[in-house]
Amino acid sequence: MLRAERGISRKEPVAALGVHYQTIGYLERGEYGPSLHLALRIAEYFEVPLEAVFSLKPFPRLWSETK
Repeated sequence: MLRAERGISRKEPVAALGVHYQTIGYLERGEYGPSLHLALRIAEYFEVPLEAVFSLKPFPRLWSETK
């Protein structure tokens, strides 16, 4: 959501964070839980608190699967 609302391509955080492009996709779909180090780097990259990116409670979906 942060990446989309800021108009950032998937390539930009890949380069800045030094991760594989698929990692960004897995993170965005909730299929991968990052290490604490990576989570902190992601929050720093987007200049937001860690809780704005990661939470123990699932974030609601922004769109339904039927669209």
